[in-house]
Amino acid sequence: MTLLNGVSRRSVLAASAAAAAVAPLALPGAAQAGSKHGDTKHHPAPAPTPETYSLTVLGTSDLHGNVYNWDYYKDAEYDDTAHNDVGVAKAAALINKLRSEATGATLVLDAGDTIQGTPLATYYAKQEPITETGEKHPMAKAFNVLHYDAIVLGNHEFNYGLPLLNLWIRQLSFPALAANAVSATTGKPAFTPYIIKKVSLGKHAPTLRVGILGLTNPGIAIWDKGNVEGKLTFPGMVETAAKWVPVIRARGADIVIVVAHGGDSGTSSYGDELPNENPSALIAQQVPGIDAILFGHAHAEVSQRLVVNTSTGKEVLLSEPSKWGQRVTKMDFTLVREKNAWTITTKASATINTNTVDADEKVLAVVKSQHAKTVTYVNQIVATSTEELSSATSRYEDTPILDYINKVQTDTVVAALASTSYASLPVLSIAAPFSRTAVFPQGDVKIKDVAGLYIYDNTLEAVVLTGAEVRAYLEYSAKYFKTFAVGTTVDPENINETTVPDYNYDTLSGVDYDIDISQPVGSRITRLQIDGADVADDAQFVVAVNNYRRSGGGAFPGIVKTQVYNEQKEIRQLLIDWAQAKGAIDPADFFTKNWQLVQAGTPVTF
Repeated sequence: MTLLNGVSRRSVLAASAAAAAVAPLALPGAAQAGSKHGDTKHHPAPAPTPETYSLTVLGTSDLHGNVYNWDYYKDAEYDDTAHNDVGVAKAAALINKLRSEATGATLVLDAGDTIQGTPLATYYAKQEPITETGEKHPMAKAFNVLHYDAIVLGNHEFNYGLPLLNLWIRQLSFPALAANAVSATTGKPAFTPYIIKKVSLGKHAPTLRVGILGLTNPGIAIWDKGNVEGKLTFPGMVETAAKWVPVIRARGADIVIVVAHGGDSGTSSYGDELPNENPSALIAQQVPGIDAILFGHAHAEVSQRLVVNTSTGKEVLLSEPSKWGQRVTKMDFTLVREKNAWTITTKASATINTNTVDADEKVLAVVKSQHAKTVTYVNQIVATSTEELSSATSRYEDTPILDYINKVQTDTVVAALASTSYASLPVLSIAAPFSRTAVFPQGDVKIKDVAGLYIYDNTLEAVVLTGAEVRAYLEYSAKYFKTFAVGTTVDPENINETTVPDYNYDTLSGVDYDIDISQPVGSRITRLQIDGADVADDAQFVVAVNNYRRSGGGAFPGIVKTQVYNEQKEIRQLLIDWAQAKGAIDPADFFTKNWQLVQAGTPVTF
């Protein structure tokens, strides 16, 4: 068909189509359809907001043999000035509450130091060891009720030797991790280094793969040298994390959580002899690929700490849940799934007090008989004390109760060396004020009272020191005290440097000495005598000492040397045996005031 001007309909349609394919030029000031600013382009609809998912990680640490909220030394429910509660049963109740409240998936982890620290734990390691009875350890029973996903081994897990540790691990219903506990013969991890946990975040969500790496403390090589020497080595936590995190990522982990038994201060109690004792913040800073670190060992409450990784610029979330089950760490992660990969969009943590819940009845039930047996044991009477003896002031003045420890240690070593070439040497003894609350009441003294005085499972050893080494040892110990100028009042509540724990302040029996706290550290032992005469530098002494200190714990000088006595006798049991044999604890039998604090020679009075 032909239209006017000789233009066909087909030509008009073709021209219209061509015109539609080209946007016309806009006239000045003219608005175009679909845009009040004259833009005729069609913008794609905004991408839908990706769905978010939640992961909650709950953590405990340093439970130290606490199941019930119970103080075995006081034979009463645990309490302190802040009214904290303790124990797995309390932690379990809070964890189960948080699990029920969580909007997404939950994982439960622990950062170590589990099977040592209370008479309950000691009983099933020493009095009725699980390696001999075949009984399940109370901390295995309690943990299995709680259904942890994984735990890390702390340094105190090695206190009772590898056979007991390995049996306890077999009794658990979940993995115990320690990537840097390495076989001395094969060079391979002696325990499971890591796991990758498959986690469901929702009915329609792809599986999230959570890598969990466990790191224990290198200090084990010193503190439990007798149990691990020649069997295990303990590389640094930072270098071990750097080795394993890329492996975990390569094997499909979407996120990586490190569980570390080491604090975040970056310092070590043993100096530079071994890799860093408390490197959790350094791990976060130096090792890329880590999303969060649950840590322990320092017994501190760190609700949330964010550390920037120097390689990636990303923040790593850290938290430490105090000690003994007093707190539970709650880490919350928000994630999205984009381009077939999981991304954490937010993360935060908090620590929650376990005194807000009642104890979990299931946990209490499975340990009930073992708890009762321990209570009966610690309430056995071992002797009668002629007067009340307290450790409250043992840090800053010579007390009978600390001399009791030194008397027992001295008598044990003297008897053992009586027929040896060391029999003619004077025997000194070292003791530290482990507890500020220990008391031997006037009258009946029970096992719990002795256990409250000597709270660690140390064994007795002895070495030979020269007079010069004894002086250097005392000088090192005296750094515990702050400096108080002559004429200033010494406040016993503010007498010590907070960086030095009580257990790293040692007193000696067998020599007489003054500590001048008006003098600088290193020049404080102003009097050191034996039998009224100055101690010569080349004099020789046998020194009774616990295995922790002799192995290098606390980095005291001169003490790490070959033992002249080491019968693997537990000091706490020696204290009990001595009292039972005597029937009475009388300071007249052992108390000698042999040291004091002075200011320019004038004794400090309190």
